[in-house]
Amino acid sequence: MAGGEGTRLRPLTSNQPKPMLPMANRPMMEHVVNLLRQHGFEDIVVTVAFMANAIRSYFGDGSEFGVRMVYATEETPLGTAGSVRNARDELDERFVVISGDVLTDLDLTSLVARHESKGALATIALKAVENPLEFGIVITREDGSIDRFLEKPTWGQVFSDTINTGIYVLEPEIFDFIPEGRAVDFSEEVFPAVLEAEKPLFGYVAGGYWEDVGTLDAYLRAHQDILDENVAVQVSGFALRPGVWLGKGAELDPTSEVRGPVIIGDNCHVGAGGVLGEYCVIGANARIGDNASLERTVVHDNLFMGAGVRLDGCVIGRSCDLRQGVRCEEGVVLGDESFVGAHAVIKSGVKVYPFKTVEAGAIVNTSIVWESRGARTLFGRMGITGLANVDISPELVMRLSMAWASTLEKGSTITASRDTSRAARVLKRAMFVGCNAAGVNVEDLEVATVPVTRFQVRSGRSLGGITVRLFEQDTQSVMIRFFDQDGIDIAEPAQRKIERLYHREEFRRALASEIGDIGYAPRALELYTAALSDTVDVDAIARAGFKMVLDYSFGTSSFVMPNVLAKLGAEVLVVNPYAATAAVMASDPRAAAEHVADLVRASGAHLGAVIDPGGENLTLVDDEGKVFSDNQALLLLLDLVVSRTRHARVALPVAAPMAAEHICTEAGAEIMWTKLSATHLMEVASTGGVTFAAIQMGGYIFPRFLPAFDGVATLVHLLGMLARTDERLSKLASRLPPIHIVHEEIVTPWEQKGTVMRTTVERAQGRDVVLVDGVKLLEPDGWTLVVPDPEEPVTHVWAEAPSEAEARTRAQEQAIRIRQMMQ
Repeated sequence: MAGGEGTRLRPLTSNQPKPMLPMANRPMMEHVVNLLRQHGFEDIVVTVAFMANAIRSYFGDGSEFGVRMVYATEETPLGTAGSVRNARDELDERFVVISGDVLTDLDLTSLVARHESKGALATIALKAVENPLEFGIVITREDGSIDRFLEKPTWGQVFSDTINTGIYVLEPEIFDFIPEGRAVDFSEEVFPAVLEAEKPLFGYVAGGYWEDVGTLDAYLRAHQDILDENVAVQVSGFALRPGVWLGKGAELDPTSEVRGPVIIGDNCHVGAGGVLGEYCVIGANARIGDNASLERTVVHDNLFMGAGVRLDGCVIGRSCDLRQGVRCEEGVVLGDESFVGAHAVIKSGVKVYPFKTVEAGAIVNTSIVWESRGARTLFGRMGITGLANVDISPELVMRLSMAWASTLEKGSTITASRDTSRAARVLKRAMFVGCNAAGVNVEDLEVATVPVTRFQVRSGRSLGGITVRLFEQDTQSVMIRFFDQDGIDIAEPAQRKIERLYHREEFRRALASEIGDIGYAPRALELYTAALSDTVDVDAIARAGFKMVLDYSFGTSSFVMPNVLAKLGAEVLVVNPYAATAAVMASDPRAAAEHVADLVRASGAHLGAVIDPGGENLTLVDDEGKVFSDNQALLLLLDLVVSRTRHARVALPVAAPMAAEHICTEAGAEIMWTKLSATHLMEVASTGGVTFAAIQMGGYIFPRFLPAFDGVATLVHLLGMLARTDERLSKLASRLPPIHIVHEEIVTPWEQKGTVMRTTVERAQGRDVVLVDGVKLLEPDGWTLVVPDPEEPVTHVWAEAPSEAEARTRAQEQAIRIRQMMQ
């Protein structure tokens, strides 16, 4: 009997039938099938109704499980007896009826023997339980014959504690008591009719374990009974020690702790410091982050759990994603594919239905059934980012690239690149499939820096570009960036169009003869180097005889720099001069900069630089071994540019230091304020007439060469400017004013962001404000900037003041005001 919906087990059964609900990492019905086979029942008829295909697809004809299976489908609900009547054609001899959604090891052989010895028409397996109110009570005589039935009695009607388990041995003559074509129940109609006809109807109190698993509490209790070995079922994996079962391919960090009893599924990974407490069941392919802790929790397949997550007495559905620091209290149930943002807290007893999103930092104390914040936007500040093979899967990338390619002309060409990681390689291949399927050709640069990719798009015949690489802020994540035909990140309208096509799956599908091709770009590095050399005085740089220490950060710049350095005639000490994914993942940018500083001091070099793995950003070190902050480097480069370029126009984000405005004013340069997003800065830089642009994350733009961030181009232009002065970097930096900017983050629910910004504007009436991005409140000696985060439920506050303490006070006061607005 496998037609039940299991409504009391929702949200776990919202998108799967109850018999397919995992029990010790196997569907409940598989345990029942194993029990039947052990007792010699090899011909099985399965009655199905709700989501029948899920059961058919898993079990097939039963041969994989050592039995023969056929299926009888209920088009309309027919009741327990009616569904058996619907399968009558297959039931022409004595047969057993058993639910496919119970956990039991009852002795079916003894049950059938008792049935035969009594010559019964029907025998019901009975079980004594502590609380019989939820079940049908069966009252028997001394010889085992049944006296009467009570369906779901009150306590005043409880004359026995033996209940009907729903397991019956029946003779084919039972069909004489089951009317055809309507819903019929065994306990309420058929068995009372058998009693009335004085046919032999017996009960048998069977030995063994039986649990209906009708509620979420019973689901957890059944798992505890399996782990305590109170019920005889097959558990996958091998016994690592008594009470601990470990699946094939599972990995436990040496510093993790497994207390048990516990079942760990195939291909699981438990990170450093992870704790699996008592009565935990972990499904296959689960990844449990460092210092995570689970107690009395059941986790279904394909879980991703970030560092520091705490679960206690929970049930987590398939393919859920719990980010860093999440806490789920007793009785929490997450439906399949739920997403819980970092540091969210889900309170006791809350149920989150499938496919829902819990925002980062949220505190959830009521169930999320129909509500959802809505689909998270695909595009963020840095393109599309997410955990490799979790958020960003090959399937997603293929559909995403089909959506993007559908916005381009059929037969057009795009340029693609990646870093050295295997994650980027597999995702780029999926992108090839999507583009080609939509009729777009791909020009493959293979492994290349982001700037080289942009340059190739801009100078070649491509209508766009794409690059896939590890995300530097989280090396378990990848980043996908799309470029327009000018080589800059696609604008927001293009992003929205791609998202619309992606979500609607309105992809263009090319005919077989129109499917795109894959080619390779010849001489890309040579052309890039030549064009860069044309924008500076290479001879002057060579005459200056610079001595440098460079760190390529194990990135793809190692393919570019040899060509560039060959033109400059500099003496160079190179650190980490080759591409290596594992080294990138293990590297520490701050430590790398300090190492370069030590080498600069030891070697007497003019300067040092660390180029990020993607080749876009640059960290500078002066001749005295001082590592510049991003704001200091911005001011230094800005001063060099505007002092050597008449009527320069520069583009800077609205959060740039006040000193930038003073430098431009003194040099007669014009500032164009931009939003904080890198995409908007590049858009402004590409409009023409802009001399220099920068963002406060080590990204610098010299639009005459490329209107996008390029660490190599920045270094070359810096050398070109230094070649025209006798001063060293340390002397230039000594003239820069101190910078005191402080940043605060305030957790802000999405629905309150508008209120926060509206109230901030209203309170700023009569004050000098700048509304380029967020609200910038100007002060005589500084400013305060309030900006809602476009991707997270957070509001950012930056403040600048004459001292660090004053800036922090200014930022904290604004943060307090924002928190008061949300009360």
